[in-house]
Amino acid sequence: MRLKRVEGQIRGVLRMMEEEATCKEVVTQLTAARTAIDKAIAYLVATNMEQCILEELSKGGDSRKVVQEAIELLIKSR
Repeated sequence: MRLKRVEGQIRGVLRMMEEEATCKEVVTQLTAARTAIDKAIAYLVATNMEQCILEELSKGGDSRKVVQEAIELLIKSR
C-alpha cells in the first residue's frame, strides 16, 4: 500500500539525518513523503466517498451530504 512507501521514505530521512545529510537533501525527501501522504489521503477519501455514495443511493438517499463530507475531509487534511 501507499503507506508502506511513506514508511520507507521516513526511515530513509531518519537515516539521512543520522548520516548528517545536507538540509536540502532531507527537505527534498520529507517533501516527497508529504506528497505520498497527500496522495494516500486523496485515495482513501475517494474510495470511501464512492462506497458511501453507493450505499446512500441504494437507500434512496441524497449523496450530496456524502460529497460535502468528503470535501471537508480533503480540506482538513491540508
